[in-house]
Amino acid sequence: MTTRRQHLAERRRSLGYTQESFAEHVGADRSTIARWERGECEPLPFVRPKLAMLLQVTPAELDALLNPSTEDLASSPSLLGRSITGLAVPAPGTNLSECDDMNRRELLRLLSVTGTLVALPQLDSTDAAWAAPSVAASDLVQYEQLNAHLWQVFSLSPSKRLVYPVVGQQLRVLATRLEQARTGVVYQRLCALTGDLFQLAGEIFFDGNRYTDAAHCYTLAVDASKAADAHDLWACALTRHAFISMYERRFAEAVSVLSAAARVAVQGDSHLSTRHWVAAVQAQAFAGLGDLDACNRALEAADEVLTLTGPGTSSGWLRFDGSRLAEERGTCYLELGRADLAEGPLFEALGQAVSLRQQGSVLTDLAMLGIQRGDLDQALHYGGAAITLAEQTQSAGYVGRKLQILNTQLAPFMADNRVAQFTDHISRLARIA
Repeated sequence: MTTRRQHLAERRRSLGYTQESFAEHVGADRSTIARWERGECEPLPFVRPKLAMLLQVTPAELDALLNPSTEDLASSPSLLGRSITGLAVPAPGTNLSECDDMNRRELLRLLSVTGTLVALPQLDSTDAAWAAPSVAASDLVQYEQLNAHLWQVFSLSPSKRLVYPVVGQQLRVLATRLEQARTGVVYQRLCALTGDLFQLAGEIFFDGNRYTDAAHCYTLAVDASKAADAHDLWACALTRHAFISMYERRFAEAVSVLSAAARVAVQGDSHLSTRHWVAAVQAQAFAGLGDLDACNRALEAADEVLTLTGPGTSSGWLRFDGSRLAEERGTCYLELGRADLAEGPLFEALGQAVSLRQQGSVLTDLAMLGIQRGDLDQALHYGGAAITLAEQTQSAGYVGRKLQILNTQLAPFMADNRVAQFTDHISRLARIA
């Protein structure tokens, strides 16, 4: 027997959400989601924009899902599988790898187009041949709110690749608006919005182990943020770019980029946590170089984020609030080979971890700590838990990279059958990235 709103449930499932995970993203109880899908109650008006964003549909299409009729569904055949402004949304049974590749190529195309518009000189508003409509201040506020919401969707999404379509859709809108900017103020705000979105696109690629694509996004973000004269956004783009060098273990190169990021951040808003985040990442780079003293100095600078009296963050591109200081410290000491210093902060971080991604990261570090101590049981226990969490996210991105490092560190123990099975499990996980 089909439910009254079976297409609403199918749409949710096609995007990889269970009722529980979807309820968490919406900020509702699972039973409420079930009642919506059974047609027993209606989502309140203020909830509907968020529902449309999460389901990647227009308001009209959401209405069709909530009030299905043969006529509605016939006029909207794209609800369960269609292209949003050139980006594909997977329908049930779709080959996700093929769909991901299509979305990746289209998003890269949009990035190049928008990046070119940022680099072009502004048109003279007195040019009689230029009759483009102006960009209203209310539109800019709406775009800022949507960018912030996209970062939230990215953060909560069980699989980061699901955010490809909506990021591409927003990029297309900003590209159009950049062509319509008539004043320097509007142009700079649009450049800031674009730089923000470039960083989000970079995060999606980075999570999928596509370092070259991520580096391209971060380079575009640096250019857009500089054009916007947005120093905090600019420093964050440089810091994210440095992460690529760090994951490829080119720590001296990362230190150089982070030094530039620190100089830019000093010119930013002292009420934001930008400079403290840069310091936290610098600590990781110094740890990679084996410089304990420089690492400790950077960690002390990062700790000063706790003295900020305001929120310290701005949208999704700056999320450093000090809640992960223990994890940062433990990871640094682990890289330095100081198991004695790493253990306390890592167990503290495990108790504080709130997201699956963060939990998986800390669990992997604890597994590596076990290897440093020669405790194979600890390594396999925490490593196995990290694999389970990586599988739950349907992506082997961030945690998967750390598990690959763990995999290489387990090589001396391959004679143990448990290790052979464990490394085989990590190899299988890598194939879903």
